[in-house]
Amino acid sequence: MTDATFWDRVARRYAKSPIKDQAAYEYTLGRTQSYLSTTDRVLELGAGTASTALLLAPHVAHITASDISREMVAIGQEKAWDAGIRNIDVVQAAVGDPALGSRPFDAVLALNLIHLLPDAEGDLRKVADMVKPGGYFISKTPCLAGRWYLRPVIAVMRAFGKAPFVRMLSIRDLEAIVTQAGFEIIESGNFPAKAPSRYLVARKL
Repeated sequence: MTDATFWDRVARRYAKSPIKDQAAYEYTLGRTQSYLSTTDRVLELGAGTASTALLLAPHVAHITASDISREMVAIGQEKAWDAGIRNIDVVQAAVGDPALGSRPFDAVLALNLIHLLPDAEGDLRKVADMVKPGGYFISKTPCLAGRWYLRPVIAVMRAFGKAPFVRMLSIRDLEAIVTQAGFEIIESGNFPAKAPSRYLVARKL
């Protein structure tokens, strides 16, 4: 089973699930918004059902919310239509997919995505190609390197189609992947502090 198939299966349940740490979510949403302007073209990768993209849409010129899951995208499209938000495209696409277009973006977001990428190093280089010089890459990533006991659990769940690929990154590993892709980290923090979930704002060099 592919990861896209897994997310298709859980999409409706995922869409109804509450945010685990609302305070941390709202803080990082506010920090993200502070780097965006009303003239910006923004891309969110791994956008799920586009909940965050829809909140950011009124503050930018246009936002593209992308996800590998057909069902997640369908839900996101429904939500955008129901909300009457028209400066958003919700599309099915992976990192580097031609469906995302060839024009560089002012900012690319990857919120709770990097740890789910089997080739994060390669994908982040593709992301760098999609960001304008001086533009932003903003990410938030659970860093689970210290939780060694999760490895066999996830492996078994994945074998039965109950979990996607998950990479156990440390904060050092994560920041190395981002900087080696061609970004300079200008803001960082753990929100929430446990697992930790590392929030990074990086500028394209």
